[in-house]
Amino acid sequence: MPTTTRTDTLIRPARDEDGPALNLLDRETWSTLHAVAPPPEPGRPFFDERHPAADILVAKTDGEVVGYVRVARPTPLAANAHVQQIQGLVLAERARGRGVGKALMRAAEDEARRRGARRITLRVLGHNAPARALYASLGYAVEGVLPEEFLLDGAYVDDVLMGRFL
Repeated sequence: MPTTTRTDTLIRPARDEDGPALNLLDRETWSTLHAVAPPPEPGRPFFDERHPAADILVAKTDGEVVGYVRVARPTPLAANAHVQQIQGLVLAERARGRGVGKALMRAAEDEARRRGARRITLRVLGHNAPARALYASLGYAVEGVLPEEFLLDGAYVDDVLMGRFL
């Protein structure tokens, strides 16, 4: 399933050995623009029972990890097994504006289809205009808003639910 983007970026399923590089990428890119959890701690395992390597697609440029997307079921319920959810899209600063985010999202959609999904959803913070613009350009529509769901850096921020059919 590995694919190459127009920027010579390889997108492939994650491997256990990617964990340290993904952990570092999380720490380098953490911001309240897109994160509601505290900053990741150095040395913590990237993969765990709730976040297995099988749910991650990695983007590599020149042999270096520059991004990833996590795609997984939103719940363990059989009633919505036809839905997959983007549960994180992370790009190194040096990879932004080069089509890598779009390529990761397309790869996540392909993976969701491979898993039998009919729909794909995501949650994005209301103040994250760059991410919202990316998702809208890929056909994701706002399907709901939880007003002032989070308090980040002293400001209330909406949680925006977006989705599309595959």
